[in-house]
Amino acid sequence: MKVSRADKLKSLLDAWQPHTVATSPHLKTLGLTAQDLQNYTASQWLVSLGRGAFKRPMETVTWQGALYSVQSQLKLPVHVGALTALEMTGNNHYVRFAEGRAYLFSPLHVVLPAWFQTHWGDAVRHMQSKLLPHDLGLTQQSMPEGYPLTTAAPERAILELLHLAPKEFDLIEAGQVVEGMTSLRPRLMQSLLEACASVKVRRLFLYLAERANLPVMRHLDMEKIDLGSGDRSLVKMGRYVPKYRLLLPRELVPNAG
Repeated sequence: MKVSRADKLKSLLDAWQPHTVATSPHLKTLGLTAQDLQNYTASQWLVSLGRGAFKRPMETVTWQGALYSVQSQLKLPVHVGALTALEMTGNNHYVRFAEGRAYLFSPLHVVLPAWFQTHWGDAVRHMQSKLLPHDLGLTQQSMPEGYPLTTAAPERAILELLHLAPKEFDLIEAGQVVEGMTSLRPRLMQSLLEACASVKVRRLFLYLAERANLPVMRHLDMEKIDLGSGDRSLVKMGRYVPKYRLLLPRELVPNAG
């Protein structure tokens, strides 16, 4: 039985998550053809955002709504990470947020669609990284509009933040963030530290968590966490932490000689 144009449009609108983008692969699963989409855009039922992406007229789509479509429709392994994930999960108590972009993380070679970069590229900072396995330490965070976003859990997000310090984030503020993270889950933290590809990040987290006397430190199996060899200098002039072989800002090592 042939489906009428009106029925197709109704199905499309009923299936549309408010304030998100509809991508061509998703629309194809709803039975819409390229001709249908051309007709709908010509009739102003849809607004084209570029090749393979549409939004509803008069509807505002944020980077969060666009990312939801990237995650749920295109199935790209891109998640909200670092400081942005901590903000979304309520762990931003000590952070002076710089105005500007949200942090997204993905494995190497994952590229955001051209339509996303065109419309929301200035709103996000996309970090392609092999810091951690792409599926470890992720969670779903519900947005006020009702759709879920895949984000880094706090345990993963703090390692992503330290990965970006000091180039993207101030080390002293990173230390302040760590001080507030009293509810880190030991089992997940252990798994992430063992899997983390960065010696710097492992050492820096352990030092800052130890300095803050975080409860998680009492449960970690240090023998399973590889701290590598050699020194790591994160500032030009600072204080040296022999245990973790780190040169850090003096403010973070108050008891050093």
